[in-house]
Amino acid sequence: MENDDDEDDIINPVTMILPDEQGEDAKRLCMLQEGASVQQLQQHYVRSIESTVVIRQLPSQGLSFQLWPAATTLVTLLDQHRCDPSNSPLSSILLDQNRNLNILELGSGTGLVGIAAAATLGANVTVTDLPHVIENLQFNADANATVLTTNGGAVHVAPLRWGEADDVNLIGRDFDLILASDVVYHDHLFEPLLETLRLLLLVDHKTQTEKKEAVFVMAHLRRWKKDSVFFKKAKKLFQVEVLHVDRPSQGSRVGVVVYRFAKKLHSLNGSLAKISLT
Repeated sequence: MENDDDEDDIINPVTMILPDEQGEDAKRLCMLQEGASVQQLQQHYVRSIESTVVIRQLPSQGLSFQLWPAATTLVTLLDQHRCDPSNSPLSSILLDQNRNLNILELGSGTGLVGIAAAATLGANVTVTDLPHVIENLQFNADANATVLTTNGGAVHVAPLRWGEADDVNLIGRDFDLILASDVVYHDHLFEPLLETLRLLLLVDHKTQTEKKEAVFVMAHLRRWKKDSVFFKKAKKLFQVEVLHVDRPSQGSRVGVVVYRFAKKLHSLNGSLAKISLT
């Protein structure tokens, strides 16, 4: 778990948000010029399914259109789980599933994690982000249609604004697992993200009694001291534990940490009433 009282220097956001090195399986990069914008087609080989996932990045469009380092960590864990589930950090969440999982990804960006989850788990995955990101998300889902079909997975694309109950109602709450990577970076988004998680994981809704409680799995690379504020707020609502810690990449002092957020085992008077995060 992150040390909330860590007084180390602030981590350099320029080098840590989008580092130059992406790892062995993410090095095949093709640059395409289209008018004033540059497309980057990046190939990610997934060993467990012997397939390549192709992702289009549009760097000139902003950070939502680029790959972030924690996404690669989640893809690697999903790949390893497919190869050897009994030794996977994700085994406590993904083992003993006798049906196709329904998965939601928040802040999908390019969609790499959601597409990889659908392909490696044979899952039905809904990838989401802000409305202006949806077109590129759909492009990447379509570009990997053959890989998805071959492995029994499916990807659906939908807009989802954090903190908006109407958006959550539109996509529904019938998910077994919620995924996200590198979504804690702007402090003004802490409250909206936590509100969306509260709506998805804590608000009473009709489910089959045998359905396992959904959990949120988030890969996070710490960049600023203020990141600890998010975790302090989250622990008021959820049981938070560490599933996996990456070794720091060369030149870095921290590695990607993968967390599991779940409903607390106890609730006051059995109520799931909204808890103040302030």
